[in-house]
Amino acid sequence: MTDFHSYVPADGHGLPHDPFNAIVAPRPIGWISSLSAGGKRNLAPYSFFNAFNYRPPIIGFASTGAKDTLANVRETGTFVWNLATRAQGEAMNATSSTTDRDEFALAGLDTLPSVAVAPPRVAGSPVQFECRLTQIVQLTDAAGGAIPTWLVLGEVVHVHIDRSLLDDGVYQTARARPILRGGGAGDYFEVGEDARFVMDRPR
Repeated sequence: MTDFHSYVPADGHGLPHDPFNAIVAPRPIGWISSLSAGGKRNLAPYSFFNAFNYRPPIIGFASTGAKDTLANVRETGTFVWNLATRAQGEAMNATSSTTDRDEFALAGLDTLPSVAVAPPRVAGSPVQFECRLTQIVQLTDAAGGAIPTWLVLGEVVHVHIDRSLLDDGVYQTARARPILRGGGAGDYFEVGEDARFVMDRPR
């Protein structure tokens, strides 16, 4: 029989490190660029990020705490998601710093202009989604109590893809070498072609 370590989260996990983030992993990284109403740039990675709808395409990230990105999106209604890759992993990590400095400058990143929204794109990132805000939802616990975490959802209104990632029009996920967040203080994983396997949907 399986020997389970079982616990009630509200009572603590009883382990050296909370396993939650390591279990729900690896997770895509929401590398979000935004602008304040006054035009100040911000770039920050969010490990609670994913896609939530196909048509129209909707993506979202969760801000634990009322951070600058949340404030910027509230003010302007726009943001850009930039694909974090192994080549820019260290720069992405640098933008996670709590600072009043411009994170693009801090990480030595150039920018590209967006087409449909004001926030800039990360130059060198091979894929970017320009987004318009659809909802901001403050999370609650099971008892209905407000949690200081906000889910930010946005419709993707313009997409940019490095053509080198397309084979006959088909996007090659592993070729971009995307990185994903694991658990622990700094565990990440890189998606590689050797990790791919194919399962067709049942008909």
